[in-house]
Amino acid sequence: MDIIHLLSDNIANQIAAGEVVQRPASVVKELLENAIDAKSSMVKLIIKDSGKTLVQVIDNGVGMSVTDCRMSFERHATSKISTSEDLFAIRTMGFRGEALASIAAVAQVEVRTRREEDELGTSLSIEGSEFKGQEPVSTPVGTNLMVKNLFYNVPARRKFLKTNPVEMKHILDEFQRVALAHPEVGFEVYHNDIELYKLPEAKLAKRIVDVFGKNYRQQLAACEENTSYVNISGYVGKPEAAKKTRGDQYFFINHRFIKSPYLHHAITGAFEGTIPDGHHPFYVLNIEIDPSHVDINIHPQKTEIKFDDEKAVYSILRSAVRQAIGVYNLTPSIDFESDINFANLTSQPLPEKRPTAFQQSGSAIGNFENKKSSAANSDWKKLYEGLESAANFQRSAPQVSMGSKANFSTSDYTEPVKQQSEFVKPETEEVDAVQIHQKYLVLQVKSGMLLIDQKAAWERILFEQYEKNLANKSGASQQLLFQKTLNLKPEEFALAEELKEEIHALGFGFEVFGKNSLIINGIPAELGDEEGAAALHDLISQFKENQTDLKLDKTQNLARSLAKRTAARSVKKMDKHEISSLINRLFESSMPTYTPGGQKIMKIIPLEEIAELISGSGGF
Repeated sequence: MDIIHLLSDNIANQIAAGEVVQRPASVVKELLENAIDAKSSMVKLIIKDSGKTLVQVIDNGVGMSVTDCRMSFERHATSKISTSEDLFAIRTMGFRGEALASIAAVAQVEVRTRREEDELGTSLSIEGSEFKGQEPVSTPVGTNLMVKNLFYNVPARRKFLKTNPVEMKHILDEFQRVALAHPEVGFEVYHNDIELYKLPEAKLAKRIVDVFGKNYRQQLAACEENTSYVNISGYVGKPEAAKKTRGDQYFFINHRFIKSPYLHHAITGAFEGTIPDGHHPFYVLNIEIDPSHVDINIHPQKTEIKFDDEKAVYSILRSAVRQAIGVYNLTPSIDFESDINFANLTSQPLPEKRPTAFQQSGSAIGNFENKKSSAANSDWKKLYEGLESAANFQRSAPQVSMGSKANFSTSDYTEPVKQQSEFVKPETEEVDAVQIHQKYLVLQVKSGMLLIDQKAAWERILFEQYEKNLANKSGASQQLLFQKTLNLKPEEFALAEELKEEIHALGFGFEVFGKNSLIINGIPAELGDEEGAAALHDLISQFKENQTDLKLDKTQNLARSLAKRTAARSVKKMDKHEISSLINRLFESSMPTYTPGGQKIMKIIPLEEIAELISGSGGF
């Protein structure tokens, strides 16, 4: 018997929907882009239950005729292109003709639309690709499209949707990209009948402030460059406004949002020397280029593109940003009085302040007073004997993503993994170590010299402490004398509400205070007298970044996010007792050699290598 047969249109559409419609945010993106292509000047987005129950987009665009309304839900039906040559002259957001057909295959869709020249509009309904009816209706000019009960007929897909705050975050991310790409269009956003955004038509600078908040008003520097090949326009943030978390970086090609690590590298290269390591600049930049020089027909999401001359775009973009930095006098001046060969350029020492929980006895991160191991514990220095010959473990260690021994491959990293359980606290009260540049610790071991990254060591220690606090819900909190108000973006506020229990377990105390605002009344004890609102905001931002870039559960994500931030404050001068305490706690951890993110904490430099540095070919 013949076994190959054609799939039904319904199944084929559901398969196609898997590429185009991954979550409610995908529906929002496609419908907003259709509204832009319809030449709308005002677009309203209405969401219920984070898009699972309803995604509705109302625009005042050109509308559709009776026939076009019906045809728009057929696969590969589009008004944007007609020949293959048109693929290299695309200036519209959509062109594949798959979005509406894919959406209608996995949802209940109702659309009302009318053109200005028509007296009556048309109303059409489709459920799971099955046409239900079409009739004349009185409706305003434009299109009103409702997508109800997404994935109602594909329960397996619906089961894999995330929680409402997570899905809402993705929806707002997509909305912000469209809103920033088209400041000439007004937007309104409502979620469960609550207004989230009301953005009037405006110039790009005002749109940025309206979307991200008034704090951005003083951060923006105009960036513009016009050439025969490409035109660049938009804004970059001043270096002092750079953040430790990514997320506020937006590239647009002909007003289409794209993701390009290559072009992002051009931006970070332009900021080199003006922002600390590990910080990320803000930018919203649009690149205008002839569509014939760009291929956007690579992926259904249309966020990946190819240039015919990537290097030229890279150079022009980097030059434009450098010029913006120079024009606005954003580049810091060089202090010729200091020794620039040894200056700490990436982080400054913290001012002296009262003892924090790092020094206090019985604090949340451990007691730094005298602790002595049992007689059964051996000297930890002996563990390093012979390690310099153990397959060069310092140079060949794999990257890891979580603080767990299970992440290591025993075939690549046999010796250190085998000895993880043997790392113990030293018997001696004081460790003979020296701090250099307030960043590194140096101590002598039998085979040579051991270097420890101070910040990385604290990150490992704090990560394990925060994991324990989250598991036991036992984080020590320091109550604030004066409460602080924290204003968040809608997606950040949704995350804070979702993570409220876990954030409280870390030691933060907060309550909801109006629309997208929180009142901070407590912070983790180890943060000392740090600004509580800034600490919580950075925690949420780092969590959001990890959620996008890494696949971590909530506990791991929160512990890593707060540990990374708190460890950054540890770059300061320490006395001998504090140095000993830090090394003791590091070797009591489950993985003293690596941070939760896979960065090396320590390295042994053998005596032979030291001698080679001084007298050999690699000498000073």
